[in-house]
Amino acid sequence: MYGTEAGHRRRPARRAAARRRRRAVAGTALAATVLLAACSSPDDASPRPAQASERPDGSSEAPFWVNPDSRAQQALATAEESGDAQEAELVAAIAEQPAGQWLGTEDPETEARRITEAAQEADRPPLLVLYNIPHRDCGQYSEGGAPTADAYRDWIARVVSGIGDRAAWVVLEPDALAHLLVPGCVPGEFHEEQYTLLREAVESLSALPGTRVYLDAGNPQWVQDPGGMVEPLQRAGIAQADGFALNVSNYQTTEANVEYGTRLSSMVGGKHFVIDTSRNGNGPAEGVGDEEAWCNPPGRALGTEPTTRTGEELVDAFLWIKRPGESDGTCKGGPPAGEWHHSYALELARNATHP
Repeated sequence: MYGTEAGHRRRPARRAAARRRRRAVAGTALAATVLLAACSSPDDASPRPAQASERPDGSSEAPFWVNPDSRAQQALATAEESGDAQEAELVAAIAEQPAGQWLGTEDPETEARRITEAAQEADRPPLLVLYNIPHRDCGQYSEGGAPTADAYRDWIARVVSGIGDRAAWVVLEPDALAHLLVPGCVPGEFHEEQYTLLREAVESLSALPGTRVYLDAGNPQWVQDPGGMVEPLQRAGIAQADGFALNVSNYQTTEANVEYGTRLSSMVGGKHFVIDTSRNGNGPAEGVGDEEAWCNPPGRALGTEPTTRTGEELVDAFLWIKRPGESDGTCKGGPPAGEWHHSYALELARNATHP
């Protein structure tokens, strides 16, 4: 349906050089390869705590915090230790880019504090994803969420405490508003509760001095008429948020999301938005017969690298909200949702290199 976005992507070889150079061990073949790579300097410091910055040369390497302990980083270390430079280069295309940190449920305060403190030390804001609302995901692969409304309020309060006055960008509750529009997904008696919880979360997070908040608003394939998302966003507190997020964990093209988001913005007070470009380099999978076309579809590619230099007045950033390389669920041969899917990660990077 949509064309590729090869023009927006840089090849993984350039992205891999810095990380491989840092990890190389003298005397190995991989180290020799790295020493021949271009010696670009690390990212420059961000001048404002809540706003991602770019390098002075206009490139967009790591405008947000890169987690050194991510599953992608672990996969990169394994590939490097094996001596497979080609595989390491492909994994590095993912591992070296900043991606969303999806906070857990056990100790969100400590986790949020650890991430924001590490990001502050690196002088880069982290991207946090809050995904714990009750009745989450309509009982599908990522079902769960807080057991009660009060449990969710407590979870949000602990996240807020953990962030404190440090910088953070937050994407709030992927799919929650779109699922409220799906008949039979969230029981009707809980709709008002969900709007209330989202609105309260926006209020708490937006009160933090260094935090930017984006309410998830689905994607243009799911909610095809942006007018249908206006009332849900308003009831969920879009007026107090910095904007909305599109295409989280999906594959719709950047062009389609920009068009959709621009129309939606005009209906909600000119709010800005961010787009998940983590896996949309080849657009969505073709065909409409597969009800799980969104789940580990083959033939996809990494999309535009994270950047705040979008060239679009209303688009604050292209982000990797979904961590590419991690499974959508146990479909099409994938492991459980959120686990590292190595063959799929390699395919995403390889397709981005050779569109």
